Amino acid sequence: MTDDRADAPTAEPTDGNADAQALKDRILDAALLHVPFDGWSDTTLSAAIADAGIEAAAGRALFPRGALDLALAFHARGDAQMVARMRAADLGQLRLRDRIASAVRFRLEAAQDKESVRRGVTFFALPQNAAEGARAIWGTCDLIWDTLGDTSEDINWYSKRTILSGVYSSTLLFWLGDNSAGDEATWSFLDRRIEDVMRFEKVKAALNRNPVLRAATAGPRWVLGQVRAPLRAARPDMPGYWRRDP
Repeated sequence: MTDDRADAPTAEPTDGNADAQALKDRILDAALLHVPFDGWSDTTLSAAIADAGIEAAAGRALFPRGALDLALAFHARGDAQMVARMRAADLGQLRLRDRIASAVRFRLEAAQDKESVRRGVTFFALPQNAAEGARAIWGTCDLIWDTLGDTSEDINWYSKRTILSGVYSSTLLFWLGDNSAGDEATWSFLDRRIEDVMRFEKVKAALNRNPVLRAATAGPRWVLGQVRAPLRAARPDMPGYWRRDP
């Protein structure tokens, strides 16, 4: 039977996860209007839930840890936009260093509002939030490497993400204080940081080719060679998961 009333409400999505995400997005959109004034705080969350027209208890259930989950939702949104832009761009023809620089630039440009990011940096600098902030940055760099097709499964898996976390963090802080046209000073800073990393990698490669040093460091290199990347979680768009043979 059809409902002929002109003002009949639109049917809600049947996918509970999609429905919850839509509500979270509404609250986050509303929160961004309050963050410049009240930061990532309980005050901002309460105001955003009210502005979004969502019942208070239902809104808070979507962010169990309050302002922390709200700030992490903002970070996750930027990560998703970065990945979408990376996949849409033709990065395959670029040098690796240029692909990485493009990814970091895409991530910063996804943030758009510097004040919201600046408030986030302050929020995650608090002792009780520092671990989650570090985990969020690591997650961003992990996404960059995964999207670029990184297949490393040894100690390089960790070193790549650790080095990129340092590059990303320093570039983010520089970007927050950059008033140059089009943030050109930031992109120059990013290029210099990546050049520093590439220079270090060249030195490391040269040392590895030295037979005397290779013999002297055989023990530590063997230990590091036993390190393996963590098992990856199942992809949401594929059943189960797969792993390479050792």
